[in-house]
Amino acid sequence: MMVVLTLCREDNLCKELWGYARAFRRYGIALSCVSANTPPDAHIDDLLSACPSRPDFILSPDTDFCCMPYGLTEVDIPTVCFQFDTYNNTSRRIRWSTLFDIPVLFHPGFEQMYRDAGHARPLTLAHAAQHDFYDNELDEKTIDLGWVGRTRGAPYATRKRILPRLAREFRMNDWAAHYTLEETAEIYRKSKIVLNISRDDYPQDANMRVFEAMAAGALLITGVPTNLSTVGFKEGEHFVGYEREEDIAKRIHRHLNDEQLRRRIARAGRQLVLERHTYDARVGLLVRFIAECGNKFSAPARRKRVEEVRLMHLDYYTSMFNMKPAFRELNWLASHDVRCAAKGAYLIGRAQVRQSVNRVQEWLR
Repeated sequence: MMVVLTLCREDNLCKELWGYARAFRRYGIALSCVSANTPPDAHIDDLLSACPSRPDFILSPDTDFCCMPYGLTEVDIPTVCFQFDTYNNTSRRIRWSTLFDIPVLFHPGFEQMYRDAGHARPLTLAHAAQHDFYDNELDEKTIDLGWVGRTRGAPYATRKRILPRLAREFRMNDWAAHYTLEETAEIYRKSKIVLNISRDDYPQDANMRVFEAMAAGALLITGVPTNLSTVGFKEGEHFVGYEREEDIAKRIHRHLNDEQLRRRIARAGRQLVLERHTYDARVGLLVRFIAECGNKFSAPARRKRVEEVRLMHLDYYTSMFNMKPAFRELNWLASHDVRCAAKGAYLIGRAQVRQSVNRVQEWLR
């Protein structure tokens, strides 16, 4: 059995990671997660000694659990980092990714930026659906328009503006409610149409929703242009697109009234997702890629000075607002490289300002 040392706690395996964890285990891969009290700046040797057996690769899964162990650039085991929100904070993500042999991107169009940073072959996957949630399609669909997703926060102003209007016009589920992944699947399976409104700061996003909606057998209506077009989906054949907000209701009305057209497009989208875009398919591709490229130990930071590597760690800790390990790095840098220490002091100062701003914003809410 393959083993993966996973740099997060077991309870961090949620949303996309829960889908990947289940697919890894179906593939015969055991995930060895770190304990809850693992220091962010633990040494990789200590984590390896706690692993039940030598892992086949080490995975940094992109969670809110702060863990960037020392020694990643020296270990003789392939290292992999997931970059779920590649579009967000891209330059810093690229910087941290150089600590790993294989960066896995979940949005297309960023590959050249990673190559410019020294990654010869970044792997681009896309989001996916859990096939066992959607194996059986419901014949009777009782929801005209389905929606599950966040509406609070700056990136979601468009959703918050549009969804109340649509709820007055169409039969919807409670669009403001929070749902588990299982409940989300059930809503999508009951929906004739599922609408996707991506983040305001990345409107072309092919997020989890678009794959889950199509897997459920619902007709997906999403904004265009969309990253779906880069992974084999065609507008009008697998999904329906809209360019302007005022077109959304028109698209919904048309496809509610034309059941034959709606079912034909929904059926084609469902077939393509279940054939090529499940978590099981993603894991199979990832494992084959690691087998081909992992033993090259090609992390760009493996060739950098230790002071530069420690500065990358400091940068990561400040991005997670985990200041204790950041200050430990600063103290070390101050006695080894004044220039790197100055950069580190700036990063810590910026993070402290950001923390203060966040506290004020939270208080004002």
